[in-house]
Amino acid sequence: MVEKLNSMGIIGINPYLVKVEVDISTGMPYFDIVGLPDASVKEAKDRVRAALKNCGFDFPIARIIVNLAPADIKKFGAIYDFPILIAVLKCSKQLNAQLDDAIIIGELSLSGDLNPINGVLPMIIKAKELGFKKVFLPKDNAAEGAIINDISIYPVNKITDFINHINALSQIPIHPRTKITKTPNKNFIDLKDVKGQFDAKRALEIAAAGGHNILLVGPPGSGKSMLAKRIPTILPEMTFDEIIETTKIYSIMGALPQEIPLITNRPFRSPHHTISSSGISGGGSIPKPGELSMAHNGVLFLDELPEFPKNTLESLRQPIEDCQVTISRVKGTLTYPCAVMLVAAMNPCPCGYFGHPSRPCICSDYTISKYLSKISGPLLDRIDIHIEVPPVDFESICSINNTLEETSANVKERVNKAREIQNLRYKELKINFNSKAPLNVMEKFSNLTDSAKDILKKAFDVLNLSARAYDKILKISRTIADIEGSETIEVAHISEAIQYRSLDRKYWFRNNK
Repeated sequence: MVEKLNSMGIIGINPYLVKVEVDISTGMPYFDIVGLPDASVKEAKDRVRAALKNCGFDFPIARIIVNLAPADIKKFGAIYDFPILIAVLKCSKQLNAQLDDAIIIGELSLSGDLNPINGVLPMIIKAKELGFKKVFLPKDNAAEGAIINDISIYPVNKITDFINHINALSQIPIHPRTKITKTPNKNFIDLKDVKGQFDAKRALEIAAAGGHNILLVGPPGSGKSMLAKRIPTILPEMTFDEIIETTKIYSIMGALPQEIPLITNRPFRSPHHTISSSGISGGGSIPKPGELSMAHNGVLFLDELPEFPKNTLESLRQPIEDCQVTISRVKGTLTYPCAVMLVAAMNPCPCGYFGHPSRPCICSDYTISKYLSKISGPLLDRIDIHIEVPPVDFESICSINNTLEETSANVKERVNKAREIQNLRYKELKINFNSKAPLNVMEKFSNLTDSAKDILKKAFDVLNLSARAYDKILKISRTIADIEGSETIEVAHISEAIQYRSLDRKYWFRNNK
């Protein structure tokens, strides 16, 4: 006789239904799992046997075959322990239960307790789409699973609790819905902590309002890192869809703290410059998300940009435009989302003082060129805003009660208003901000005045801009106009946008005629 239960599998962030089939027949005692299991799935045999014994059940002395269907998809992880054990109990007549409308997932300990697993949220979403009404899973994963409405989440602590629930001896209460509440930031930092640097703060506001990538260039100690770390404090709050998308990625990585079942604050990822291209984009024999995807709907901050390996930087080019990264390995090809705001900071030369108003640079022209050449033209062209962060003067640093310093809350209020305008403008296109709008859409909504168009044409010719730079300037000027509440792009808006695309002429192309 064959018993079947429903479980879930997951490849990348794509879950799928798995049918756990168990057949027990007479013959030489044997226990095998088929259906392309990996090593951790095969080891379920020993965990199931020990858990049954330690929970007071008999392990069948017979020929046991477990099939995980579909058999042509590789199965990973210990998430099938729980359904395999229950199917064995049903097939050996030690349990009588109707579970056709339920999903069962979980890893077993040898004592019969259920250990938490990764990837619960996307599996629950898929289970709901397939019409299932119940999910039995480890207790520690219940809060994460209960985010989704219209599906009952049963937190199971021990196998015996599940058996008693099925036999109506005691009930496992349905886990209450998890409320979406913003997790307070214990180490809140404010933009007003950065003294001076009003031009850089203005650039950050524009970048946050339009979702633009930004490069900060300046000498050591000018405040580049301080500015970058405060960008999340001026970004809009995450929407429900963004929360779910980001939490799914952290769920499959096992990066969700038990007490925080939701990612409600925009991620801020700041990898060290020794990171590999696989660490940034994702990889491994079973491709996992990298820093790009971990920063989805948030900020990816690359400090000391030229110190990153060349191939690591070049691997950013396609993902930051497409908002997704595709990883191909022998065992499969997976695509992860990575809609990030790229923020990069760097010194203008190895010693850091090229162009400094008072400190001399000790680097030769060749050394400076070699240093700057680590940032390729194609990558530089994909960064919307280039802003110089000069050294701060003494008056700005020692001013304690400087009324000119704006708080993050004040800047965030303007950013929110600009984002509301963009959401309304692109509501039928499912675009959230200007930087992600295609060129044909941006030209439709640009509303350039004749004078602004003339300025843009002159800049295009004089600065020898690329088609991508033209697109970026249009988007930046549209964002500036949105901040000002203007329906049209005026000369002042386009002129400011052009300034944010001119810094490369000072450093990278300074010797070009």
